[in-house]
Amino acid sequence: MNDKPYLRSVELERENIESFDEFPFSIPAIRDMETLEFHPDVTFLVGENGSGKSTLLEALALAIGFGPEGGTLNTLFSTANDQSDLVDYLKLVKSFARPKDFYFLRAESFYNVASYMEETGYLSGYGGKSLHARSHGEAFLATLNLKLKGKGLYLFDEPEAALSPQRQMTALGSIHELVKEDSQFIIATHSPILMAYPNSRIIQLDDSGLNEVQYEDTEHFSVTKEFLNNHKRMIHYLLEDGEGS
Repeated sequence: MNDKPYLRSVELERENIESFDEFPFSIPAIRDMETLEFHPDVTFLVGENGSGKSTLLEALALAIGFGPEGGTLNTLFSTANDQSDLVDYLKLVKSFARPKDFYFLRAESFYNVASYMEETGYLSGYGGKSLHARSHGEAFLATLNLKLKGKGLYLFDEPEAALSPQRQMTALGSIHELVKEDSQFIIATHSPILMAYPNSRIIQLDDSGLNEVQYEDTEHFSVTKEFLNNHKRMIHYLLEDGEGS
């Protein structure tokens, strides 16, 4: 029997929210949210900067039991108290099975997690080598390939931040291997390479709310395709028109 999805869905307890005019409930995608269902393998949260995807992912992570900086369930520290109170209004719907592995990889605070691992000496799960002794991208991949053991629930917030396009493709292969080992991913991303993963659900956050979209219908795909197919014209338009404005 397939245990996945470990996390079936999340519901916003709208009846308990006093005002939708205050952050984070004023964000259109959060304001219109009711129930968000997750794919057994990979769910992508996509959208423009400020659309709420990282805010939602952070709240999910806190509801699961992660610390706000990321890491494992045991990495409970915080260098800043700036998380929203969205977590207080989320209801998680889980399956009968509990994952054996958990990890929250957050690009913006991964340096802090690496420092915490360094201070505590807990580096065996990362290959026994300091994460600070690697490049940012190498540290990300070490986490993905060495720390994550499978049968896990993994939340990633913009993992492409430290990865070249080639390394993003490497990461995609690693994600697939973990999916085959009964893992479930929820990933907030801007990367058209990562969101091309076929066994996935893509949820777009925008002014109309949360909507499932096909890969080719994402702005990330269309803008990237248009730029690469017509890069000279696009550069001329962006730079020449900018000078004349």
